[in-house]
Amino acid sequence: MASEWCIGIIGGSGLYNIGGLEDEQWIAIDTPWGDPSDEILCGTLSGVKVRFLPRHGRGHPISPTELNSRANVDALKRAGCTDILAISAVGSLREELEPGRFAIVDQFIDMTKHRESTFYSSGFVTHVSMADPVCERLSEMAAKAITACKGKVATGATYLAMEGPQFSTRAESRMYRAWGADVIGMTGMPEAKLAREAELPYALIGMVTDYDCWREGDAVDVAQVVAQMQDNGDLARDMVVKFIESLPKKRKASPIDTALDDAVITAPDEHDPEMILKLDAVAGRLLA
Repeated sequence: MASEWCIGIIGGSGLYNIGGLEDEQWIAIDTPWGDPSDEILCGTLSGVKVRFLPRHGRGHPISPTELNSRANVDALKRAGCTDILAISAVGSLREELEPGRFAIVDQFIDMTKHRESTFYSSGFVTHVSMADPVCERLSEMAAKAITACKGKVATGATYLAMEGPQFSTRAESRMYRAWGADVIGMTGMPEAKLAREAELPYALIGMVTDYDCWREGDAVDVAQVVAQMQDNGDLARDMVVKFIESLPKKRKASPIDTALDDAVITAPDEHDPEMILKLDAVAGRLLA
C-alpha cells in the first residue's frame, strides 16, 4: 500500500529515466501554463508513489531558457506530489567540489533573465519567503542516501543560477566565486521559487561535472560534461532508490505545506477570476 508521500523527481541533464518502478506508465498532464517538458512517469517504489519528470524532456530537446518551469511544477502538483527532489548537473566554483562529487544545495543566487518566475501576478499578488529556499528535511535525507550509495557528497552549497545556454566567461566565473557561490547551473531557478509558491518542499542535488572556467587553463566543453554526467548517472539512479526506500513510513507535515498562508496580499474582493482558475492546482488549498 502506498504511503502518504508522493515524491516528484525532476531529472536533470543525463537523467532521463529512473528504474525499478512498479506499475509504471507515462502520463500526459495539461496545465494552464502550457506544456511541461515531457509526460510524467508515474509508478511506485517501495510502496511510495513516485512521479518522474525529465527536466529537458527525453533526449534533451529543450534548452534551459526555454524550460517551462511553471508548467513543470504545476504538472507535478496535479500529479499528486507532496515533495520534490530535483537533480541537476552543475559546474564547481570550489577546488574541493571536484567532478563526480554531489553537492546538496541550500541557497541560490538567481542571475536568470528571460524566464517566467512566478505563478502570481495582478489579481492574486503573493510574496512567499525564500530566505530558506530548500527543504532541510529532504536535503538531509538526500545526503544520507548518497553516502549510503558510496557517493561523495558536500552539503550547504550555494547555487548560482545563470541564464545560459552559453557557459560563463572567466571574469563571470571568478566573480561568482567572489560572491560566495559554490556551484553553477542553468536550471535551479526559477524552479525552486515556483516549488515554494506551489507549497511543495524542494531539495536540489547538484552533480558536479566540471570546474567551470575560473581555474587557469580550464574551460568547459559539452563532451567533458556529458562524459561526467554518464559517470554520475548510475549513482544518481541508485541514490533515488535509496532515498525513496529510506523515507519514514508516514510523512509529517512541513511548514512549506502552508507557505501561502501569510503570502497573499491581494484582498479577496480584488481577486481576478481568470487568475484564480489558473491557480487551481498550485494554490487550490486556499481557494477551495
